[in-house]
Amino acid sequence: MADRAAVRRGQLGMTEGELARRAGMSVAYLRRLWLLDGDFDPSAVRRVAEALGMTAEELTGGRPDAPEGQSVAAPHPALSQLPEGECWERLGTHGIGRLGLPTRAAPLVLPVNYLVDARTVVYRTEPESPAAVTAGAPLSFEADHFDDRSSGGWSVLLTGTADRISDPAAVRALAARPGARPWAGGPRNLWIRVVPVQVSGRYIRHL
Repeated sequence: MADRAAVRRGQLGMTEGELARRAGMSVAYLRRLWLLDGDFDPSAVRRVAEALGMTAEELTGGRPDAPEGQSVAAPHPALSQLPEGECWERLGTHGIGRLGLPTRAAPLVLPVNYLVDARTVVYRTEPESPAAVTAGAPLSFEADHFDDRSSGGWSVLLTGTADRISDPAAVRALAARPGARPWAGGPRNLWIRVVPVQVSGRYIRHL
């Protein structure tokens, strides 16, 4: 709790004394609050959380929807390469990944639901969306998994070109597969295949 409060104070540019004042307590009591290890006054915690613009639950336990990577690094981590076969094994049959698309202003990264199909990755999108790239367009695809408990994880990167899937039988077969329905909803009737030119992956192991 003390670490989360300190990080939040830093984000807000707030001193310890200012936090105590806004929470209606002395600095000495605020510091004592960090040492009580769960045996604290709930009303005091709520006042501190409100002063920080957080909920009491976020202050004491962190956000339930926080991004992965909240834990500290393991004592002896090592970054290793994944063979291509294991890259495909890690991707599994379907999941959520990220597209990397070149644009004039800056690279664009978009989350997509994906399916693995014969060592390619396919996704569906709206015809007018930024992810509706033309056939032959260069793009990349990345998926990963990280475990805060072990401070380990992996990532897989595909770079290649796009191909639009127009064959009705192929579209029907893909649409019937588990994971084919996008989390974002909508019809998303345009199917695009990422045809990889290069497949690479990395994982964090502990020595």
